[in-house]
Amino acid sequence: MDKRSFLKSGLGLAGLSLINPTQSLQSLAAASLFELPKLPYAYNALEPAIDARTMEIHHSKHHAAYVEKLNAELASGKIAFSGIEDLLQNHAHQNKTIRNNGGGHFNHSLLWRTLCKPGTVKMPLDLEMEIITHFESVEDFLSNLKFTATERFGSGWAWLCRANDGRLFITSTPNQDNPLMKIEGLVQGKPLLGIDIWEHAYYLKYFNNRADYVEAFVSCINWEEVERIRKEK
Repeated sequence: MDKRSFLKSGLGLAGLSLINPTQSLQSLAAASLFELPKLPYAYNALEPAIDARTMEIHHSKHHAAYVEKLNAELASGKIAFSGIEDLLQNHAHQNKTIRNNGGGHFNHSLLWRTLCKPGTVKMPLDLEMEIITHFESVEDFLSNLKFTATERFGSGWAWLCRANDGRLFITSTPNQDNPLMKIEGLVQGKPLLGIDIWEHAYYLKYFNNRADYVEAFVSCINWEEVERIRKEK
């Protein structure tokens, strides 16, 4: 997936400005504000770490449902926003549907973008140096990230984020929350990488062995993409 396609699927009011302002609300409601992004790889590309059937269900069923419900919530055009990040930052705290389904759409769009065939992408030197600066070593960073993902109670996500001052930090959130949301108890920041620890992300292959799934997940991280996201404004 190239940057243009990702921006359309994940940040998307692409094309909305072309709608004639005299169109009825019914016409506006019919427009799909957000789209399910196409994966930049086949469903079986992450095997043996993540199996094809899990990927297919996760993408075509779970993520697709978040997009459908989010679009339905926004169809009236009454909620003003410039993109998915703005929507989550300014509306998730007061709208449960946006919180759950907008969060689900953003989180999964980032997830697909930052995965690749296991063991094929090394960590760029610039990112490695940043991680060493903030976590002492890459080994300590990975240990912290995996511990955070494994120990999160219930469904949720473990995150590598960039704070407003550029500092990197690790945190976790419940359900489909993420650090963009201005919700009490969440640490604010820009998500660079998220590990999905909902059971639907791993149960077909790993059953209740979350730690094994997390270990396998880390082998699939596209560190070059994580570094690109870190450098984005």
